[in-house]
Amino acid sequence: MSNRVLPMLSEKKLESKTEQLSIINQFSLSLLQITHLEELFEYVTSQVVKRLGFVDCVIYLADQDNTYLEAVASMGVAQHSERYEVAQKTMPIEAGITGHVARTKKPFISGDLSIEPLYIADSRPALSELCVPLVYKEHLIGVIDCEHPEQDYFTSSHLQILSTVAHLLSAKIHQVRTVDHLTATVSQLNEAQLIEKCILNIANITYHSQELDTFYDELYKIINTVLPASNCFIGIYDTKQDMLEIEYLIEDDNKCLAQQKVSKSQLKHTASYYVIRTQSALLCDRQQFQEHVRQGHFEMIGRSPEAWLGVPFVVNDQYQGVIVLQSYKQLETFNRQHYTILTYISRQISMAIDRRLAKQALEHRALHDDLTGLANRYLLIERMKHAILSLGRQSQSNIHCLIYLDLDRFKSINDSLGHDVGDRFLIAIVNALQKCIRKTDTFARLGGDEFAIFMENIQDEEQVTKALQRLTLAIANPFVIDTHVLQASSSIGVAFTENDSDSAITLLQQADAAMYEAKSAGRSQIRYFNNAMRSKLKHQADIENDLQHGISNQEFELFFQPIFTLNQPRVVSFESLVRWHHPKNGLVAPDKFIPIAESTGQIIELDRHILTLAAKQLSLWREQGMPEVKVTVNVSSRHFASLEFITLIEQLYAQYDLRKGSLCLEITESGLIENLTLATKIINGITPLGVQLYLDDFGTGYSALGYLHQLPIHVLKIDKSFVEQLCTRDSPLIDAILSLAKSLKLQVVAEGIETPKQWARLKRKGCQFGQGYLVSKPMPSNKAMAFLQAQQQSTIDS
Repeated sequence: MSNRVLPMLSEKKLESKTEQLSIINQFSLSLLQITHLEELFEYVTSQVVKRLGFVDCVIYLADQDNTYLEAVASMGVAQHSERYEVAQKTMPIEAGITGHVARTKKPFISGDLSIEPLYIADSRPALSELCVPLVYKEHLIGVIDCEHPEQDYFTSSHLQILSTVAHLLSAKIHQVRTVDHLTATVSQLNEAQLIEKCILNIANITYHSQELDTFYDELYKIINTVLPASNCFIGIYDTKQDMLEIEYLIEDDNKCLAQQKVSKSQLKHTASYYVIRTQSALLCDRQQFQEHVRQGHFEMIGRSPEAWLGVPFVVNDQYQGVIVLQSYKQLETFNRQHYTILTYISRQISMAIDRRLAKQALEHRALHDDLTGLANRYLLIERMKHAILSLGRQSQSNIHCLIYLDLDRFKSINDSLGHDVGDRFLIAIVNALQKCIRKTDTFARLGGDEFAIFMENIQDEEQVTKALQRLTLAIANPFVIDTHVLQASSSIGVAFTENDSDSAITLLQQADAAMYEAKSAGRSQIRYFNNAMRSKLKHQADIENDLQHGISNQEFELFFQPIFTLNQPRVVSFESLVRWHHPKNGLVAPDKFIPIAESTGQIIELDRHILTLAAKQLSLWREQGMPEVKVTVNVSSRHFASLEFITLIEQLYAQYDLRKGSLCLEITESGLIENLTLATKIINGITPLGVQLYLDDFGTGYSALGYLHQLPIHVLKIDKSFVEQLCTRDSPLIDAILSLAKSLKLQVVAEGIETPKQWARLKRKGCQFGQGYLVSKPMPSNKAMAFLQAQQQSTIDS
């Protein structure tokens, strides 16, 4: 790959497959407005690829002899200039990964370029590369090459959508080049102006028409102005099913509306099949047509035409096509000019049909689960909405039911046997469950090991009871995956709706709530949504609504709990703990609203507010001449999924002129390891500010020990559940944590110290810091500072 001015990282990624479909649709529509290749290439790099979340993209075109590649457009974020440049404009086609893709005409994806022998490193090498060819009808046009400095950045979804972009781009490049070539050719003909106009119109409707029927109608109008087309048909041949479908048919200037399917036994004796089979166009007058019949190429079916013109085209590996014009008038014939025009038209038809199939494939992927092929959450909700609305139009009293299934302990299978076995186990369960439901039921995968079955138009709950019996029996049967005999069970929640004013989202929430009640009751349980669950959901919804008002109305206050040394007792920092002054419920503890904020996504805004409160308090204490002190804030792991968090912390330090290292962060161990690479970048990004990271509740997870040495953290906080054990006995786990921390040169804070015995044992074990009610409960800001001043004065006096 060529040397480039190095880009800055851009971490924006695709949010959903629906977004992918939106990108492709917008790209397809935008092609209508773009007629120049330079503008087209600039649009692809600056708009389409950038929307995919890539930070580096170059488009290369091959020369006529396929000896070198030339860069025609590029995108990136340069360090020292506003415009991204490609240092090397041309390269031999034998060079590097781009040359390999160009020569093989096959895409390339790598998550670790350091082990790729073909990779030619830049001055600042990348770690991931995605390169797809630009190919039309097996003819090499060029390549689209994308790099990223993050390892394993590009996914199969990136490959799919970039390949689709490349396919459309190749067709557009070919179209523009073809139009240019045909424009030069038809200018020499007597009807040059009319033909040129028709060709441009065909190119326009190819991308303008959303529906294929509309495309065919508009196409026929254009064909009929330049060709004798009183008898015309377009057929698509399915090679897998040996079936020809007549997609469009005109007989004696009249459109036949009914589509016809012709089997191979009926088709194989026709001139149309001869054209498809030989993949050669056929131009015949009456005598030539009859000569083909005499030679046995095809049979005379129906009346003999005076002239016949057929042109084949290929859509993809499965579908081939043919467009045929027939004349039954003696003075109406076809010539080479007609042949040239129809050949061009056949290519436009091929692109239009291929575009429709690609769109259908993208729509299917956007609405279905990749692994199981089941409907996804979006499609389930849409079908639920439609079915609920239909309740108001029905004369009989039907109801709908949603069954929510969660497989018990499925994660242990993934962890112990691997995701490959886990995936095949899921597929086996899905296949078993599909045999237990009606064809009209919607079976959806909601994510991980959670599924839903939406049963429409049931007469009574007995139908659901019988369905649940079938489902539980099917799951209970052992599944053999490779040599492993696996046993499944599920927690099931059930909810009903019978009113057209009900909400699909609410029905899903109700079934989900019932499922969690079933899971809490043990394995293989079924629970129906009831009024008690409804009250609980209402309470959660009220909290969710009140949270937003609470932030706007400044209803949140920080309390501060000291963190102190165990050797020579003195306060070294405060942990800030949020309290909510609810206008109706009074002072609300965080465990009553933080989980709800996490589940609704409001935790991001709430954390920003809490961080701002902490920064303001530090600034106020400093203005008042109070002693310098460090404050830690608990934050959600969601912040460690975006580099924007670095900017937020930098802004707080700058806006409130905070002393270096005065505002620090606490996060749970499971939150960090969800995205280890990105979390590490974020922690390293805020380290220059002196921000220390405290790993909260350490020891309660099961994965952090394997990743701990990779995390740039500073302090471990031993969970209070382990400290409590010190009242009656020693804790080997605390000994292990202290030993691990010492080897990794980490500080340790023991949480929940409530007795002198706990203090003494922790001190004897070498724990450096502590926190707990023995010294102080969380206090408002004024009392916290008074406590700190009194403690410091006591130290001076002693």
